[in-house]
Amino acid sequence: MKDSDRESTPELPTSERSDEGGATQRRELARRDLEAIARGVEEGFRREQRVVSFGEYLDLFAADPVRYSRNAAQYLRDVFRHYGRETRQHPWGKRVRYRLFDAPYASPERAGREPRLVGQDELGRELYRAISNFAREGRVSRLVLMHGPNGSAKSTAAACIMRALEHYSTLPEGALYRFHWVFPSRKTVRGAIGFGSSGGTRAEPDSYAHLDESEIDARLFIELRDHPLFLLPLEERRRLVEKLWPAGDSRPPEWLLGGELAHKNMQIFDALLTAYHGNLTDVLRHVQVQRFYVSRRYRLGAVTLGPQMSVDAGERQITMDRSVASLPSYLQATTLFEAFGELIEAAGGVLEFSDLLKRPIDTFRYLQNTLETGEVSLPQQNVTTNVVMIGSANDIHMAAFREHPEYASFLGRMELVRVGYLRSCLEEQEIYDKLVIPQVRRHVAPHATRVAAEFAVLTRMRRPDPKRYAKALGDVLATLTALEKMVLYADGTAPNRLDNEDKKLLRASVGAVYEETDGEPDYEGKIGVSPRVMRTVVLDAGQRDEYGCLSPFAILAGLEELCRRVGEFEWLKLKPQNGGYHDHAGFRAEVRTRLMDQIELDMREASGMVAEEQYHELFKRYIDHVSTWTKGEKMRNPLTGKDEDPDERMMREVEGLLGVEGDHRGHRQNFISLIAAWAIDHPGAQPRHAEIFPAHVPRLQAAAFARLRKPFALLLRDVVTVLHTDKEAAEQGTAAGSSEAGHGGLPVGSEGLRRAEAAIDRLVERGYCRACALDATSALLRERYADLVT
Repeated sequence: MKDSDRESTPELPTSERSDEGGATQRRELARRDLEAIARGVEEGFRREQRVVSFGEYLDLFAADPVRYSRNAAQYLRDVFRHYGRETRQHPWGKRVRYRLFDAPYASPERAGREPRLVGQDELGRELYRAISNFAREGRVSRLVLMHGPNGSAKSTAAACIMRALEHYSTLPEGALYRFHWVFPSRKTVRGAIGFGSSGGTRAEPDSYAHLDESEIDARLFIELRDHPLFLLPLEERRRLVEKLWPAGDSRPPEWLLGGELAHKNMQIFDALLTAYHGNLTDVLRHVQVQRFYVSRRYRLGAVTLGPQMSVDAGERQITMDRSVASLPSYLQATTLFEAFGELIEAAGGVLEFSDLLKRPIDTFRYLQNTLETGEVSLPQQNVTTNVVMIGSANDIHMAAFREHPEYASFLGRMELVRVGYLRSCLEEQEIYDKLVIPQVRRHVAPHATRVAAEFAVLTRMRRPDPKRYAKALGDVLATLTALEKMVLYADGTAPNRLDNEDKKLLRASVGAVYEETDGEPDYEGKIGVSPRVMRTVVLDAGQRDEYGCLSPFAILAGLEELCRRVGEFEWLKLKPQNGGYHDHAGFRAEVRTRLMDQIELDMREASGMVAEEQYHELFKRYIDHVSTWTKGEKMRNPLTGKDEDPDERMMREVEGLLGVEGDHRGHRQNFISLIAAWAIDHPGAQPRHAEIFPAHVPRLQAAAFARLRKPFALLLRDVVTVLHTDKEAAEQGTAAGSSEAGHGGLPVGSEGLRRAEAAIDRLVERGYCRACALDATSALLRERYADLVT
């Protein structure tokens, strides 16, 4: 055959040859990366001391006995302490905040997926108090039952604790250990314990913990996670632990000094001790101590249990991974039982009983005896329970539980922690901003979540009872509206309609008002719209076709629809009271008014008519002069360099803009008192006037703009015209402003068009898109300035 007759191999195109070469290179890179990953995992395995012998574990224990002696309550208390705490200032007083509820361990890539508890500082404090008491007692003797309305973050609190447990267990200071039993193959050892005649020549190791799998015939997994030191006799263990315990520290925990092996471990230990004729060293060779990590997903030390109908532990007879004949003869004749169930899986950590009271009471009656004795009874054994139990229940089931004839006996084994809805609209807004908005796939307009939060908190407000207070305070509270109470809880601002003395009295009494109903069954925060319901309202608002983004007006439309569902929610069935309490129609009107106020403020600042900084500078100058005036001192004039009296005319003008009438002296002294109080709470910090007086600069701005209503209205009209023209052009697929008239009649290059575009740009800088800017400015023009542009 001629060469020309042979079928030649087709040559690959250049692009395919380069792609094949690139694929080869990528495969090589992947293999190298895999090898590096494998080396890293192996190094981490050794560094973290995942598997150690009993002797190696004893070395760890001797180096830090306190760390390795903790029961479940002591361990969980240390989790709280590890992540630290901070003191937060609220209008109702200072509260301790435990940082584990803020997911401080979250990596950047998981920051939005970690559970977080917004607000609820009192809940965190009560949980820590109960857990600390268990730690001091030496065992968990009660179930912590969180109860409150649906959606009040009870399950979120438990999830935060479990997630913190998971992370803490990965740290060196949170290392947890359990042990299993290892039985080597015949060729590994030189006879003994029923393995038959010696056939091996290899020297017997000090421990079988590190044998390769090929050298092991069987491994007995122990599910109960006994402490490794339970393998030592009681008296000798006590002496050893007390000898190793640091001087000056609290005494060793009784659970470690007096704890005993679980039934299955005791059977294996006794069988081996008999086989080795009492040689404990030989028995301990079979112990493989293994580090374990808390995992809610894999139900290891952190378990959530739903309202099921059975006892939460059981047992079954076990079979071995390999033939029973592979075990020593003393164990082949032993019947071993394996405990199972949620109480077993949660050992050493936390067991959450979700919606506990949805169960019939008989299904958790066993908890009374379990919490009293620290054991749960199974057919073949009693299992010691080393676990913190946390439960949740809604207030409806809690009320029924209180009527049960055995409630008093159960109460002795429970720590009741009430969890109401949030009453600060700032904290409520944080829920939506952090946990709901990331799920919205559209632009979010300014003030959208604020509208939702304010409405939600207004539905939870309860009218104060003036009879509980001294007459002066009672008279003030008798006139306090739901809206004013919401604002008071949010930032401590008293109603401007009050005189200075009443304002001061009310601000000093916020804590008493906040805690007024704490001891009552119908407490403030029990009734109102749930954050779960509001979450749906916010998400639905983000999908409304009539709005180009998640608009506050879409939220308002969703709230109107929600309030028609009277048959579904108790808070909609309440009759309105004086002061606007329980008036959901009034709430929507109030929230809309506050929204329009904020939009108007945004538009004023975007107009450029008067720079915002001028108001802040004027207010700062006013504070400086008032401060000097109250001291009876003089101040240096920066222009003349002379010492002069404070400018009385300027102070009176500012007070006039702020609406101060009558007692100017009292007003000024009150200002200085507020600054002094702030300085006490913020030692060493320069006074932040915007924080101390959040409403005063906007009030100055509003007063100044009263003189500019007409030109402001014309600018507002031009902004709406430009935005509306652009929207129509986008819908029609044409270029905005392509006609000679420009935007909606505004000539191209005109001063009106320039100012309108500049204002729109400033709105965009403040977080508006052109769609929500059109919604906001057109509503403002229509509702407040239409009479000036017609």
